[in-house]
Amino acid sequence: MKILEGKKAIITGASRGIGKGIAVVFAGHGADVAFTYSSSEGPALELQKELEGYGVKAKAYKSDAASFEQAEALVNQVLEDFGGVDILVNNAGITKDNLLMRMSEADFDQVIEVNLKSIFNMTKAIQRTFLKQRSGSIVNMSSVVGVKGNAGQANYAASKAGMIGFTKSVALELGSRNIRCNAIAPGFIETEMTDKLDEKTVQGWRDAIPLKRGGTPEDVANACLFLASDLSAYVTGQVLHVDGGMLT
Repeated sequence: MKILEGKKAIITGASRGIGKGIAVVFAGHGADVAFTYSSSEGPALELQKELEGYGVKAKAYKSDAASFEQAEALVNQVLEDFGGVDILVNNAGITKDNLLMRMSEADFDQVIEVNLKSIFNMTKAIQRTFLKQRSGSIVNMSSVVGVKGNAGQANYAASKAGMIGFTKSVALELGSRNIRCNAIAPGFIETEMTDKLDEKTVQGWRDAIPLKRGGTPEDVANACLFLASDLSAYVTGQVLHVDGGMLT
């Protein structure tokens, strides 16, 4: 059964990693997918082709979610190209890790803008459409770090914790119009980014997780599929931990 048959989704930051995993799972379940990338056009166009292989409409858009104007323009363009939107996944994010002592103002500001302000930009841009159709599901990609903090990631933790507060507020504001807003807090997910890390360090992290493995982009994508679809029709304002038991 394709549980997103006939639905149209926007996914930000989807050319690789978790975003790509979500796009593939959504397309496999019948959703038309509009997704954004910031710089890697090659991988984005490859992904567009891969998604079209599922028999759905898919399109890559170069867009900076941290820009209010670009977010507005993106949503308008997607509405024109796809004829509607039912799901918004705010996944775009960056890290600029450093101890607070060494963290520059620019590194703090950029992480807050890309990770946190982007979800304000995108939610604001899609809100009118969702209100008009009296339906819509918003999924925000937070992090286990936004719940428990992490040394060397004060900027990232602040952005991801802010996302949780934003999610709960939007859920309260828009619930009466049948618009749902939830967050996912992934733990240690193994992607191209973690492939560059020292194997011993990575194994140490795996050993500390109750399920004894890192998560995959698909693990997060399946949780996202649940929150985006009608399977979670009575779920809003929640933070779903996908962390192998890390915070248990």
